[in-house]
Amino acid sequence: MNPFRVLTRRLAQWQREFSSDSSSQRSFDQFAKQTIVQVKRCGKAARTRLKPNQIIALALRPNGLRRKPRHPDRHSPILFLVAVLSLTSMIGYRLYNEPQLGVGVIAPQTLRAPAPASVVDTRTTEANRKAARTASIPILMIDQGANQDIYHSLQRLIDRGNELRREAGSFPFVETSVLSTRSQQYLRRAQEWEWRQVLAAVEGNESVSSASLRITDNPALSPSSGALPPTTDSQSVTSEAAQQVAILELRNYRRTASTEDFTALKDVINRARQRYAVAIASLTTRPSGEANRLYNFSLLELTDEQWIDTTIEVQTALQRILAQGIAPGLPESLLKSAIELQLRGEVPSVTSDLATQILLAVIRPNLMQDPEQTKLRAEQAAQAVEEVVVEIQQGEVIVRAGEPITQSDFVLLDHFGLSRRQTNWFGLMGFGALISGSVGIFLIVEHKFHPGLRRRDHVLVLLLALGVSGVAALGTPAIGLPALGLLVGSFYGSALGVTVVGLLSVLLPVGMELTWTHLVASSVGGLMATIMAGRLRSREELAILGGIVGVTQGAVYLVLGLISSATTTPVWYVVLSGAALQSLLGVVWSVIALGVSPYLENLFDLITPVRLAELSNPNRPLLKRLASEAPGTFQHTLFVATLAEAAARALGCNVELVRAGTLYHDIGKMHDPLGFIENQMGGPNKHDAIDDPWVSAAIIKKHVTEGIVMARKCRLPKAIQAFIPEHQGTMLISYFYHQAQQLAKDDPTIVVNDAAFRYDGPVPQSRETGIVMLADSCEAALRSLKDATPEEALAMVNRILRARWQDEQLIDSGLTRADMSCIAEIFVKVWQQFNHQRISYPKAVLNAQSTEKEKVKD
Repeated sequence: MNPFRVLTRRLAQWQREFSSDSSSQRSFDQFAKQTIVQVKRCGKAARTRLKPNQIIALALRPNGLRRKPRHPDRHSPILFLVAVLSLTSMIGYRLYNEPQLGVGVIAPQTLRAPAPASVVDTRTTEANRKAARTASIPILMIDQGANQDIYHSLQRLIDRGNELRREAGSFPFVETSVLSTRSQQYLRRAQEWEWRQVLAAVEGNESVSSASLRITDNPALSPSSGALPPTTDSQSVTSEAAQQVAILELRNYRRTASTEDFTALKDVINRARQRYAVAIASLTTRPSGEANRLYNFSLLELTDEQWIDTTIEVQTALQRILAQGIAPGLPESLLKSAIELQLRGEVPSVTSDLATQILLAVIRPNLMQDPEQTKLRAEQAAQAVEEVVVEIQQGEVIVRAGEPITQSDFVLLDHFGLSRRQTNWFGLMGFGALISGSVGIFLIVEHKFHPGLRRRDHVLVLLLALGVSGVAALGTPAIGLPALGLLVGSFYGSALGVTVVGLLSVLLPVGMELTWTHLVASSVGGLMATIMAGRLRSREELAILGGIVGVTQGAVYLVLGLISSATTTPVWYVVLSGAALQSLLGVVWSVIALGVSPYLENLFDLITPVRLAELSNPNRPLLKRLASEAPGTFQHTLFVATLAEAAARALGCNVELVRAGTLYHDIGKMHDPLGFIENQMGGPNKHDAIDDPWVSAAIIKKHVTEGIVMARKCRLPKAIQAFIPEHQGTMLISYFYHQAQQLAKDDPTIVVNDAAFRYDGPVPQSRETGIVMLADSCEAALRSLKDATPEEALAMVNRILRARWQDEQLIDSGLTRADMSCIAEIFVKVWQQFNHQRISYPKAVLNAQSTEKEKVKD
């Protein structure tokens, strides 16, 4: 191509770029004249060899002209000055009326009261009232739910005891007139050899030796089996006495009763012994559990009457104890003493220990704090605190020279106007320097993590910072750092969000009097919001984040309140209520941020991941129109988007922006869908009927201008609108250009101006739009490949990309030659995924499938 034709096109494009003001226009005129001089100096041969860039470079040397930057004056010194002054004025407002003689300052002279006065010390009064609220004893109430749990636990223990006693059988198992309770206890628990010895003694068989009686036919009842309770030496003596009593009572019954009655008595004793052995085995092999750990062999020694009386009195004692209330933290020794006092004289002596253990096992604290009554008592205690009044008579000394000024001294000085309030110019200048340094840190972070912010972006960040500062100046606990973090993090990324929230967290306490617990909780919530906001892709996720921020803010405040509290009394009222308020504030600020973010996005033309995800929704009205009115273009758009997304992800570009921009890059084709071959669906070509390459080229070019009109009408962000002209750049509409050249050969009077067959541009100004241009150029060629190898596809893609590079369409995009190689490989890989090989079905299989479908239809 003739280099001077390219130069002419480049000059025309640059003239448009430099036409914003008179100074730029004069610079361009000077540059154009210098270019003409350089071209004349080159000579004919040199003009043939030189490329347009070389000629332009020669023209740039003498006058030092530089191209107009994309974002002019983005770091305006005026905006910097406005930011410093406004933030200093808003945050450091107390420096305008700061007392020189404040609390803790050494008095330069002796100051006396000019008149008598009684002044209320509001700060001391409020501190005393706060201390009264904190020291207020909480009011407790009975927790009925805890009572029900305790009653259920007791019932489970009693049921387990009843179950064990049912296994052992009723006791006493015969009338006490026949056998005493003590004898029945002994006979039931005696070992088998002892029982035989008793029978032998009763029936007069004294020849049976004790050694032979120890041999039992039931190993489970032997002493070594462990099924029966072990005995000590003292218990052996007692057992022998019980044995003699049992023998005596059985002999007496045998003499007075018939043989059948005595035999029946022996059967009853044997059955009682067997059931007792089963119960003992159940206790021995019992599973782990509170009830099983509590009961032992003594439970089975109780009579039925003793057990019933014990359970009734235990339940009655529990009701009395729970009615009095069990406070949390009550020592077990005190609780045991209270239980023994309640049971004294109410239960049999033999069951006193068991009843005490049962109640100890089930009783739990059943007192809980009554929040309403506790709050009422705390407020009553606070209101009962009298106002601290500082009184002084005329001529009395307020503070002597050289003494530190106390709070009461300052109250009097401020009342008489002796505190010397004035503007602290030195502090104000120092604070302004701190603000300047903070703004400088923000600009450094911006340059590193988010370069290219527009002036309107700086204005938005400044307005958000001023808004948070204004809310903090009201002195309420509602510091809006969570909203600031969520908005800045979602708009400009986590790095800038953390920077803004962190800097404000440092600046606010320097210039304002804030409660440090509120500030720290809000700061942590703001940092949490900004760190997470940059990663989220939907407003639902941001809503969930709002809840997380609220919980985090409340938890931080609770921890800080526990640390700062001198006593444990205020935890359940003051600290918990404050933590709940902070949690609610965190959620409220997140809701506010979510509510205003769509308006800010539209007002300041912002592109956030959330907004880009919403714009990429195929159910958007404009995309639904494109799918219905130009279906071929819509399918073309989807494939281009797949190619461009893959390349953008590999190069680390903004994938969401590439996806959204690609979906809208060809919306202008809806003005005349049949003018583009992908929408003709095999029908007649409209341009064959037109038979005029100039008219056809105008129709093709019009899809760019019409697309921009549609995008503006639908209020698409400018970053999305940029994809519409830049994806075509200033490329030549080759097909109709060559048609026009053929006509010019046949008719010498026809003059072909390539400007009529070129898009108006501009060429891609970012890597994202450059990638979409390349994907759009390769899409049709890749679709046309059917049986090509990956090597052939890669060679074709490289030819297309090389043509765009040589045509200087990517000169301002920021893409490098290395990026071009990577993009080509990515495009071919995506093409392979779309054109993977499929199994070729035999004709017999296909015929069988079609026959089955016909049968189904029939």
